[in-house]
Amino acid sequence: MDPKTAYSTPLYRIGAVSKTTGIPVSTLRVWETRYGAFSPLKTQGKQRLFEELDVSKALLLKQLSQAGHAISAIANLELDQLRRMSLRSNVTTPSLAEVKQPMSLAIIGLSMANRLESSKFAQNWQHHTLPITHVWVDLATASAASVEASSTPRVLLIKVNTLQMAVHDAIQALIQKHKFAQTVVLYHFATDAMVQAMTLSGLIVRREPLADNELAGLLQSVLGAPHARQPDFSTAEPLIAARKYSDATLSRVAGISSNVLCECPRHVAELISQLASFEQYSQECLNKSTDDAHLHAYLRTISGSARALFETALEKIALHEGIDLHESVP
Repeated sequence: MDPKTAYSTPLYRIGAVSKTTGIPVSTLRVWETRYGAFSPLKTQGKQRLFEELDVSKALLLKQLSQAGHAISAIANLELDQLRRMSLRSNVTTPSLAEVKQPMSLAIIGLSMANRLESSKFAQNWQHHTLPITHVWVDLATASAASVEASSTPRVLLIKVNTLQMAVHDAIQALIQKHKFAQTVVLYHFATDAMVQAMTLSGLIVRREPLADNELAGLLQSVLGAPHARQPDFSTAEPLIAARKYSDATLSRVAGISSNVLCECPRHVAELISQLASFEQYSQECLNKSTDDAHLHAYLRTISGSARALFETALEKIALHEGIDLHESVP
């Protein structure tokens, strides 16, 4: 049987693992044959095929070996053991001891964890390593897992293909069980109504694919990660669309009477103005203090996203009513 058909999870050739992890092919072979770190499948042509778990382990072995751990002592440890060792090594790093540690992170999805721990993603992350404490394969595994109160991660990052009500309910149950302070959901396919429902329930929802720099900016704002220099929060959330309509335009629209849609133009225009004001207020809080940066960035994200949705609604009302919205923010 071809090994590729025996597994539903992705399989990677050794060259792909090397490219993802930044570990030379020759080193991966030594870790496998001499130290037994991996047990890859092999094709009839003797090509090695690695699983996502192997990629995760290779990334952690690289971090720990660079921190001074002998590969012979750690090659046969389980992923959870390696991750705990990696976290302890990063906490005791002198350059990190002088700065405030960011909130801890749990991830659902091995491919997402491997992406965040790769050398490629590290180029967009200004810190030594992400504070990842737990990685679960899927929602079911995370729901069945038990986490010690002293090590409970504060932020959850989930990667799913589609958003459905069953997924929403499972996420909410997971949040209640583990008491996450904030949850970020990345998805590929979903209806607008489902995305709005999840956003209104307090989740940060983003559609894939996200570029590494966009994802890094989002995680920095949510985790409240330390910065090497004074952060520029004006660019911390690049996915929020800029304002389309000035206060003058909104005031003009609010004053237009409508017999067809009653007071809808006025109400929507006023809502946009209020949301834009709160969005600016949240931004000013970010600029004044970084103590609660993750909270203020979250509030700015929610208000900005809601404002953009209502701007779209206003455009539909204007089209129906023949209202001119050509004025824009200077």
